[in-house]
Amino acid sequence: MPRGKQPSPRTRSPSAAPSIATRPTARWTFLTNHFHVLILLSQDSMLVIREVADRVGITERAVQRIITELEDGGFLEREKLGRRNRYRIRTNRPLRHPIEAHHTVGELIALVASRSPSGARPDRS
Repeated sequence: MPRGKQPSPRTRSPSAAPSIATRPTARWTFLTNHFHVLILLSQDSMLVIREVADRVGITERAVQRIITELEDGGFLEREKLGRRNRYRIRTNRPLRHPIEAHHTVGELIALVASRSPSGARPDRS
């Protein structure tokens, strides 16, 4: 095999596969990036896209796409203030999937954003 070239996954021996201990851990969450963007904008309606992208862990372009989709879906309104935007979440809108459509965006935001008086998250065990 030429120097520096890795064998394809099909030709690699089973023992050459990375072990569970050495594989990068897949990072997933229960809530989508769309909701992560919404929750941040609910906390600060004047956040710039760069800050949202940094805090969610996605690209600025992905945030722009998400904001456009949320606007097109009627969940978010954008008001231009000079060079900045102010966002308003339409909290009365129902969630999109039939399983959760009996709840609103505002209810989900309130659930995730709620904290006990000490500032710590409530223990739900």
